[in-house]
Amino acid sequence: MPKSRIRKKADYTPPPTKQTNVKLQSSSWVAPVMLALFLLGLVWIVVFYVTGGSLPVESLGNWNIVVGFGFIAAGFAVSTQWK
Repeated sequence: MPKSRIRKKADYTPPPTKQTNVKLQSSSWVAPVMLALFLLGLVWIVVFYVTGGSLPVESLGNWNIVVGFGFIAAGFAVSTQWK
């Protein structure tokens, strides 16, 4: 029986990967800013309803509700940075 050929190259071994000690922590500003935006939006809407539309910005009229929800939406956008 014929002898099989001997492989001359070594088997491929991938280079060692660099292992870094990565901490999955969010920045210290994320949670306070998120909560502040949530509360600011809530307070904006509540003040608008309690004052009958004369505050916080009378010239905006019912758009004050959109501004309040805009602050809340910005809070949700910031919350995506939280780990």
